This record gives sequence, C-alpha cells and structure tokens, in this order.
Amino acid sequence: MALIAADLLGAYPGSTWALAAVILAAGIILFNVIYNFFLHPLSPIPGPKLWAASYIPYTLVWLTGRLPFVVHSLHEKYGDVVRLTPSRVSFTHPDAWNAIRGHRKAGQGENGKDPLFYAMTRHNILGADRADHNRFRRILAHGFSAKAMQDQQPLIVKYVDLLIDRLRERTGSQKGEDGQTKPHPAVVDLAAWFNFTTFDVIGDLSFGEPFGCLESSQYHPWVYAILNGVKQFGPIMAIRFHFPPVLFDLIRVLSRVSPKSYFGKHWETQTEFARQKIAKRRRLGESRPDFAEAMLKAKSEDGRMLSEEELASNARLLVLAGSETTATALTGAAYFLATHPDVQRKLAEEVRSSFKAEGKIDYFSVNQLKYMLAVLDESMRMYPPVPSNLPRVCMPGGDVILGYRVPEGTHLDIWPWAMNYSSRNFTSPNEFIPERWLDQDEHKGRRFDKERHSAFQPFSVGPRNCIGKNLAYVEMRLILARLLWNFDLSLADEASTQLTNGQIFSLWVKKPLNVRLTPVVRSHV
Repeated sequence: MALIAADLLGAYPGSTWALAAVILAAGIILFNVIYNFFLHPLSPIPGPKLWAASYIPYTLVWLTGRLPFVVHSLHEKYGDVVRLTPSRVSFTHPDAWNAIRGHRKAGQGENGKDPLFYAMTRHNILGADRADHNRFRRILAHGFSAKAMQDQQPLIVKYVDLLIDRLRERTGSQKGEDGQTKPHPAVVDLAAWFNFTTFDVIGDLSFGEPFGCLESSQYHPWVYAILNGVKQFGPIMAIRFHFPPVLFDLIRVLSRVSPKSYFGKHWETQTEFARQKIAKRRRLGESRPDFAEAMLKAKSEDGRMLSEEELASNARLLVLAGSETTATALTGAAYFLATHPDVQRKLAEEVRSSFKAEGKIDYFSVNQLKYMLAVLDESMRMYPPVPSNLPRVCMPGGDVILGYRVPEGTHLDIWPWAMNYSSRNFTSPNEFIPERWLDQDEHKGRRFDKERHSAFQPFSVGPRNCIGKNLAYVEMRLILARLLWNFDLSLADEASTQLTNGQIFSLWVKKPLNVRLTPVVRSHV
C-alpha cells in the first residue's frame, strides 16, 4: 500500500491531502474491524462476524421489517446469547428477563431504557427515567386498580355490544329453497374491527369520549395517524442508528419545512390532539371511572401532579398501548382459530356451554374459561402483540448477564419472536398448541418440556412491566367470548393466511384479516 501511495503522490502531487485522508479513513475502518473482532469486550459472545464488525448489516435488515425473524434464525444457529452489532447483544434464555429488566434493590443500578429508541417518549411512563417512571406509575395505577376496572365494566361492555351489533348487521339469516331459515355468512376484516373496538374503548377511558370508529365503521384520523406512524418508524430509527442525536434533531427540524415530511409529523399530530382531548375532558367537570380521572387528579408521593406535557404524552401512550396491542392479540387469536378448526370447536364449546345466555358473559364470568386463556396465551406466543426488542442499555459499571461480562452502554435486546419460537424454550415451537399452557404433560401423544416456558412474557417483567395487563386479559376474553358465542370463523382469502409473515417496526404493520363469519343458529325450544 505504501508503494502504491508513493507512486500516486508522485504522479499527482496536488492530491496529497485527499489521498492521506483516504488512507487514514481506511486505516480507521480496518482498526475498528480488527478491534471489534478480537479486542472488544463483547468479542467472546457468538454471532455473525460481519454483524460484529459494523452496524450496517443490522440496519439493512431492520429496514426490511424482517429483523425479528432474522434474529430468531441467528439464535437458532448461535445459541441463547448472540452479538448483533459491535455494541448490541440479544438474549433468548428465560433468565434474561429478570437479569435485564427485573426488580433491583434501592441503590442498585438499573439497565435503563435505550435513550436512542425512546427519545420521543421520555415524558411518559414508557420512556421515563427511573424516578419519573415511579411517579407516573403511582399516578396511573389509580385507573388500573381492581375497583376502577369493576367500575369501567359498563363502559367497555357498551362498545363490545356495539361491535357485535355491527357484525350482526353484516351477517344475518335468510330462507333457503326448502323454506328453512339458514345463517347468512359475511366476510369482514376482523383486524380492522378489533382496532375500531379497542380504540373506542381506550378513547373513552383516556379522554371521556370514543373515537367513533364503531359508529362510523372506519378509522378516526388520529387512529389512522397512529397506525401509519408504525410504517415510518423504520427509516426514522435507521437514521438514528447512524447519525449523532444532535444531527438527527437538526434533520428533523429542517424536515418540518416540507408538508410531506414524515419526520415527527404524525407524532406532533398525536400530541396536539391529545392536548385538545385532555382539555375537553377537564372541562367536563365530572367524576368518571377512567384513566383521565387519575391523570388529572392523582398525585405522586411528593405531592406532584402531572404537567400539561406529561398529561398529553401519557394519554397518547395509553391510547396506543391500550388499543393497538390488544387488537393485535385478538387478531392473532382469530387467525389461529380460523386456521385450526379443532381448536375453534373446543373453545366454542367451552364458551357456549358455560353460559345460558349471552348476557351472562361479563368481566367476571370470563375468568372461568380456562381453555380461552390457553388460546390467548398461545396466540400471543406465536403472534406477539409487541414484537419489538424494547431495548435496554447496560448500567454504569457494566453487568454480568447469563455468564457474560457486559460493559456499560451495551444495548440489551430481548426479541419476543426469537424468545417465543426458540426450539430450546418450547416443544414444537412452530405449532399452535394451546394445550401446552394447561395442567397436562401430553397432547395427542406428545409430551411438553415446560422447564423454560417462563420465556413467554408478553407483558414484560419487573418494575416496568405493563400496567394494563389485567385490563387487557379481561378485555380480550370478553370480546373473544362474545365473538364465538355468535359466530363461527373461517379465513375468506389466501392473503389472510400470510398474517404472521408481515413487517415489524416496533409494532406489526398489520395486513387485513378477512374472515368469513357464519352466525350460530340456536334452536329455541
């Protein structure tokens, strides 16, 4: 290289500085590659060498929306701990949940939220630091208490009733040539209808009024902005991977000049809409069993209330987290029921034999449906409502995780898809078998190894686990029970069979789930 450089310098004296810069850059790149391969503290961790050398392979796969699937294949090849970039490690051993996200004693360090990933959520319970998170959680907990959930039941049932009414309007019955009344099936996009329902429920709980999705049978503009924002998250995060935060913020500010820009556009729209809704809810001046009641009136231990910015940010988060994820879980459940008739028959029998009338299906009675819970858990295992890694950053001073010394600042990933489909965690991980969650060791002659079933944690673990877990389970059980009381399900087109093969950018970029609903005919004797 030195001889070639000397020849070039002799032939083109004016290019000295340019050539020197090229040689220096090449040297730096080569040094970084060698350092990352052999000298980096994470070098003992297995993984693909190209990924360990540079962020480029990780980012390119991220942009395809297929990263969770690729990470799963890497874990199947390299094991429970895999190095994904020079400073990023992924885990699929069940113990990783508590090692990375579990409770810590006072004074102990915390593997905090990745500031790169959560930059736009630092004013709400999702992205806040440790102190603010504790404050937000104490305030919001009032809206998720057992008493609050009991008081919220009539409000939620109202929208489930409306969902069933809308679906009945699209089906019905008709007389055949023999004069007998027969059920009239109809094809509907259940993914959309689940979204309509959960967004209306969470809108009423957060702001005192629904989004009107069920009434109009279409998405509200804010709901559309939320779902469209999922697609934009991919390129935004790719830029954040490669540009310093200050430069990224500059790009974001400059991009606002263009009305077609997607940088921050939908995020700002959602924030402003949340501010308006909170202000309107405050003007109601009445006490309601909703989340807004807690956010507007509750105080933390130090007597502080939420600021206007914190109110809007937490309300916006509750709308997204309390609607899209629940709708996704229900979409997955409906998909697997429609593609596994034997499971659907068994669950339908449980629902229809447990209640003498549809009006008996409520918040409390659905808790007796054991097979229903198994179906929901297996659905969330195979179609995770939150498929993202939700990354943490290793605490100051570093940590020892699953036997590996991890330096501070390392990005710590747990990808639910890789966890849930790991052949080390689950027997026959690619098969939909609700029975694996029941108190039995065998199903159709197949034994289940349940030793690592704790890998399945759809609501996360530790002090930052999902505050709405109980509400989500009740809402899912109630909606699915009412759906199966009234209809039999089957897929209506070939495209819907590809539901679990979509793109993921933090959340699913969901495809339509076109399902043929056939009304259940009951004899009235």
